[in-house]
Amino acid sequence: MKKLINKPEDLVPESLAGMAAAHSDLINVNYNPNYIVRADAPIQGKVGIVSGGGSGHEPMHGGLVGMGMLDAACPGEVFTSPTPDQMEAATKAVNGGAGALHIVKNYTGDVMNFEMAAELCLAEGIDVEAVVINDDVAVKDSLYTAGRRGVGITVLAEKICGAAAEQKQDLKKVADICRQVNANGRSMGMALTSCAVPSAGKPTFEIGADEMEIGIGIHGEPGRERMPLKTAREIVGIMSAAIISDLPFQSGDSVIVMVNGMGGTPLIELYLVFHELNEVCKGKGIKIVRQLIGNYITSLEMAGCSITLLKTNDELLKLWDAPVHTPALRWGV
Repeated sequence: MKKLINKPEDLVPESLAGMAAAHSDLINVNYNPNYIVRADAPIQGKVGIVSGGGSGHEPMHGGLVGMGMLDAACPGEVFTSPTPDQMEAATKAVNGGAGALHIVKNYTGDVMNFEMAAELCLAEGIDVEAVVINDDVAVKDSLYTAGRRGVGITVLAEKICGAAAEQKQDLKKVADICRQVNANGRSMGMALTSCAVPSAGKPTFEIGADEMEIGIGIHGEPGRERMPLKTAREIVGIMSAAIISDLPFQSGDSVIVMVNGMGGTPLIELYLVFHELNEVCKGKGIKIVRQLIGNYITSLEMAGCSITLLKTNDELLKLWDAPVHTPALRWGV
């Protein structure tokens, strides 16, 4: 597997150095421990929004640091949870006296390490609340989780909670909004190809040229079913049926939709997926009021996509529309 790297062990810090050089107006990067922080942090009286996870899912999370979204992100090694000292240092760096919200994807290492970091911060007088995201409808348990995995809703929660924090809403309110987003959002992914972790140098799993996997995880975890390759319309039909029936979403609901590429899927295909999903939603009386289409939570170079639906209301929609300015997401500025 060919990669644009120098040494596998240097990939994360060298990539962080590139981000720091490219976006010095928006972010600062700290090394040892590694974390990315918005350039104007800490902001007094503002809840600090902190997230993180293994690298290889870019632009999540580091590319989502900035005004109106995350205050800090903690990148682990590729597909490996960050360590408690990263999370503790990042939380301290964004502490403006109003506490911090940890947005945590439901993976065992992430949950455990964020819990340890929160305990350290609380001992030093920083109020911390944590919300675990578990929106993946594909499987109940996986190689990396107890319960459902945290996937696409993470991006939507970071945007909406970031907007609430920017308005100087208090920690309890921001955390409650995050729980509301998680409770009303569902996601599912699929893969056409595997990906290769740089240190391994070979595909994470084998999949035939005429096969696909429905319900794959963002680290290449097995999904619901491996089956012969189907058309985009059939694939969206399978995924949307699983998502819509799970909440369940109903006729009359308004939703924010994300069609997300896994790193190796061109936009021409993602827009086709959105077209098919839009047709499904129209047929069920579900109104798509906002959409996000592109690569936001990836799995290195995996070909495939994920679909996320969030049942929304006027409050959440206003927070979604609020200005945001990060390396990967920006509007209203």
